[in-house]
Amino acid sequence: MSLKQTPLNAAHRVLNAKMGDFGGWDMPVNYGSQIDEHHQVRKDCGMFDVSHMRVVDVRGAGVRSFLRYLLANNVDKLTFSGKALYSCMLLENGGVIDDLIVYFMNEHWFRIVVNAGTADKDIAWMKQQAAKHLPQLDITDHPELAMIAVQGPSARAKVWEALPGSRESTEKLASFSAVEMGTMFIARTGYTGEDGFEIMIPAKEAASLWATLAEKGVKPIGLGARDTLRLEAGMNLYGQDMDESINPLEAGLAWTVDLKSERNFIGKAALLSNPPTRKLVGLMLLDRGVLRGHQQVVTAHGAGEITSGSFSPTLEKSIALARVPKNVQIGDSVQVEIREKLLNAKVVKYPFARNGKGLI
Repeated sequence: MSLKQTPLNAAHRVLNAKMGDFGGWDMPVNYGSQIDEHHQVRKDCGMFDVSHMRVVDVRGAGVRSFLRYLLANNVDKLTFSGKALYSCMLLENGGVIDDLIVYFMNEHWFRIVVNAGTADKDIAWMKQQAAKHLPQLDITDHPELAMIAVQGPSARAKVWEALPGSRESTEKLASFSAVEMGTMFIARTGYTGEDGFEIMIPAKEAASLWATLAEKGVKPIGLGARDTLRLEAGMNLYGQDMDESINPLEAGLAWTVDLKSERNFIGKAALLSNPPTRKLVGLMLLDRGVLRGHQQVVTAHGAGEITSGSFSPTLEKSIALARVPKNVQIGDSVQVEIREKLLNAKVVKYPFARNGKGLI
């Protein structure tokens, strides 16, 4: 089966990007040096084609009450137009269907951005739950929208240069908030641990915006650097750090789960009746080598497993997220099995790097 293409596919190929399969999409891995691209975002700014992500609008009377039941985080926190919330959507057994961002626009319209590889599954689940509880809701996805993320300490200034009028619309925009500007939906969100915007735009306008940003000095960045940036920032990747077999309490996402209010949501009973026995921690390798997903972790309290691992360009060390027994503590010494050898590592608090600098 052929891979799906974003509206910017031709632009990537003109730049001789190395392309790869991301959730069934033909996407740029890098345009040259992945490490240089990583540093570009930490020190200045870069732009990512994330048009494979899916935008879903949920509209109608009762949409807030529906999302109170659908999502593990509490949308009652969303009190002004444009405010966003990160949440997981769970199965009845507490497993993670997907992680997502939900934007409150008004009491009859919430916008949700879901992951590329899970989009069809997510939308089917939403429609299934709506049919049971609020069949009058309209759930519509928008494949006609593209998305460009501009991230880094210079990101906002570069966007303001590229988009006349955007400074007036977004200068006072709080983190994790969004605003509509003409045909664009501009959110101060991202997946790198840096400031910036994620811009949703009609697909037919995407190439023009991409070219304009490039003219202003914003360099294109591949999804390879996006992965090392998000790992340094301690951000989960669906399908690696959590999935339908893992609940959010064992994925370092307890902060996104509202177990304190009386509100019921899908998966809540399972989370309350099955206290976590494992947790997600950061690891830093002390010996020479590279940490990778699925490597086994040996601790004093039992075995664990790396969920995401890579060389950190910012720290110039090998780092990882790992799921380990809950009694493992920050500062503990552990070992990681790499090529049939046990190498020494230390349990550290993540994030490893954010806002242009290392934190370890």
